[in-house]
Amino acid sequence: MIELTKLTKKGNEKFYLNCDLIEVIEEKPDTTIGLVNGKHYVVIESSAQVISKISAFKKSIYNRYN
Repeated sequence: MIELTKLTKKGNEKFYLNCDLIEVIEEKPDTTIGLVNGKHYVVIESSAQVISKISAFKKSIYNRYN
């Protein structure tokens, strides 16, 4: 799971997202993450930051077993 910041009308909310469910990441201009179940999240992180968080999370899992 990766920590992201959801962009909402009430303010920014931290949440954790299962990165295995991500189907697409778009910047239009806000970063929108589309999941395989059809849900979408608008976050304040850039697509590069989201990808970096995913990479770090995956590396932490793979390093446990090496």
